[in-house]
Amino acid sequence: MNLKEFTNNPYLLLTPGPLTTTDTVKLAMMKDWCTWDDDYNNIVQGVREKLVQHATKKVDKYSAVLMQGSGTFSVESVIGTVLPNDGKLLVVANGVYGHRIAKISKTLGIDTVVLESGETEELDLNKLTVQLENNPDITHVAIVHCETTTGMLNPIAKVSEIVKRFNRIFIVDAMSSFGGVEMDIDSLQIDYLISSANKCIEGVPGFGFAIVKKEEFEKCKTNARSVSLDLYDQWKTMEEQNGKWRFTSPTHVVRAFAQALKELDEEGGIEKRAARYKNNQKILSEGMRRLNFEPILPEELQSPIITSFYYPKSENFNFSTFYYKLKEKGFVIYPGKVSNLDTFRIGNIGNVYQGDIESLLTAMEESCYWLKLV
Repeated sequence: MNLKEFTNNPYLLLTPGPLTTTDTVKLAMMKDWCTWDDDYNNIVQGVREKLVQHATKKVDKYSAVLMQGSGTFSVESVIGTVLPNDGKLLVVANGVYGHRIAKISKTLGIDTVVLESGETEELDLNKLTVQLENNPDITHVAIVHCETTTGMLNPIAKVSEIVKRFNRIFIVDAMSSFGGVEMDIDSLQIDYLISSANKCIEGVPGFGFAIVKKEEFEKCKTNARSVSLDLYDQWKTMEEQNGKWRFTSPTHVVRAFAQALKELDEEGGIEKRAARYKNNQKILSEGMRRLNFEPILPEELQSPIITSFYYPKSENFNFSTFYYKLKEKGFVIYPGKVSNLDTFRIGNIGNVYQGDIESLLTAMEESCYWLKLV
């Protein structure tokens, strides 16, 4: 197999991660690294520093800690480490991933309250205020920023204002938004932000990370409910041993992520990447409407990350057939996850540009004619 064959993608991933990466990110994984060697650990330290720099201007107040596994592993490591035994978690849940946080919390034996919200409706912030007002024993509040069940971007600034008014700890699952949506976690008063290598930073799967407010995190030394997912111990080891992981780290993935961070800077940082994603989503949404595919969310609730569309009103539509027809043309989309609606989803993050979205829309139109949807 030659290099071109190795790096050539058979299709464009239009998903919220894993996603299509650049050839240079993939090629970064072609070298082996020793987990104990300073050359590798210096890369880890550089990654940690760069993540904090992308998260806030107040870099002295925060630190980044990396954790093996998928993004959900990092979510569980945060929930299982920062909640004390007498802690109580309120989860604002308006999709699959919010409910997953609640499931993790309950499974760990943490006292958990779920503030339910409709998957396609704007959050009722009054309900959050009432919950915190009436339940002084709630110590922590968690929310998903971009709920990729629907593509909704939750209003974390407004949520934070309420959470901090009642002096609670604020946890944000920014799995699908960090790196693709501008934010300053200090201004937002976020205590713990969680994301993953294979999302808007445009790396590959293998680890996630948390950006933690050091003043709060130092209180969590004895909280962990797991050895492997003890985020505090992982952090202390990285802090005291120059980026060393406690257990075998995904060396190739970390090197690819370091390259992805370099390419984020070369693109112009999060501001420029966010603008590209917003433009992708705008072109996608407008083009899909012309093909009579309606987004399920109003524009003001829609994230620039992934968009959910209703099935077309045609007896000829079958998602599986539609999916494979698009895959033949070089595009992979996502099935829907909304509870009571027939939907599918299209992401536009990763190494994806306006021309790619326009090519997708052409393939969509051709597939619609072939399937007799128009």
